[in-house]
Amino acid sequence: MTATDPALTALAQSWCALSLLHGKIEARVERALQAKHGLSVREYSLLDVLNRQHDGEGGHLQMKQVADAVVLSQSATTRLVTRLEERGLLARYLCPTDRRGIYTDVSEAGATLLAEARPTNDAALREALDEAARNPELAPLVKAVETLRVPA
Repeated sequence: MTATDPALTALAQSWCALSLLHGKIEARVERALQAKHGLSVREYSLLDVLNRQHDGEGGHLQMKQVADAVVLSQSATTRLVTRLEERGLLARYLCPTDRRGIYTDVSEAGATLLAEARPTNDAALREALDEAARNPELAPLVKAVETLRVPA
């Protein structure tokens, strides 16, 4: 294969379309969350991931797992957790069985803010997908997103 191979060009164009769709969605959701709730997309995602933890076996996530779930580096995730902790939306504590592990829980204020922000997030996501669906290059990707079922 060469750099001008049509298969590579098509693949690159598909990747650009996916990247464009992601950027459009993230920008729309970011504006809505910031305007109505003072949250960034990353902050919302982090609160959402942490809010889904449970107290049973394997229910709490360590920082590395949280970083993987929100697609950030571990250091960026730690900085984000610190900012949310300073705002009173999260609390950190040591793992009772492994003192090296640090867990994070959503505070009552964080859970309330997340519940208030969820409809805003969902509406902005729907609007962004509806807008993108009108673009013939993005429509197949929107359909794929809408039909994708992630295992729980």
